[in-house]
Amino acid sequence: MVAASDPNLIVGDLAVGGMIFYAFWRLIVWVREAPVSPDPWDAEIEKQLSEPEAVEICPHCLTETSSTAWFCEKCGSAVGPYNNLMPYVHVFSEGEVFRNGVAGRFRHRPLILIGLILISLTSYFVFLPVYLFVLLANWRRHGGGTECGEEPKIL
Repeated sequence: MVAASDPNLIVGDLAVGGMIFYAFWRLIVWVREAPVSPDPWDAEIEKQLSEPEAVEICPHCLTETSSTAWFCEKCGSAVGPYNNLMPYVHVFSEGEVFRNGVAGRFRHRPLILIGLILISLTSYFVFLPVYLFVLLANWRRHGGGTECGEEPKIL
C-alpha cells in the first residue's frame, strides 16, 4: 500500500485520468460537429420508394421479391430485413457467404480473402482444410486481383 499513499502517484493518476476524460470528450465533440453528408435521394425518389405499390428487389440479381421472403427465389441470396438477426436464418446467410467464396461470386480483393479465411477459421473445424483449398484454388483461378468474371490480365 506504499503506492497508494504516495501523493505524487495520486496526482499522476488524476492527471492521466483527466487527460483520458478530456480526450474522450473531444472525440464526442468532434463526432457531433462532423459535417452531415447530403442525402443521396431527392424528394421524388423518396416518395416513389415509400409508395405502397413499390416493389422490393434482390440486391444481387435485381429480381422482384415479396416483402415476406427471406431469400431470393432466383439466386438464393438473403433479402429479408432481419435475416442476420434470426439465429436459424443467420446460418443460411453465413452459408451464402461461404458459397460465394468458393464459387467466385465476390470481388477478388486481398482484404475480402483475408476476411473469408478468418470467418472460416471460426466456423469450420473438420472441413477447414478442404474449404481453404477450394477457396485458394478459386482465388488463383480468377487471377488473384481481378473482378469475378473478368479474364486475368497477362503482363
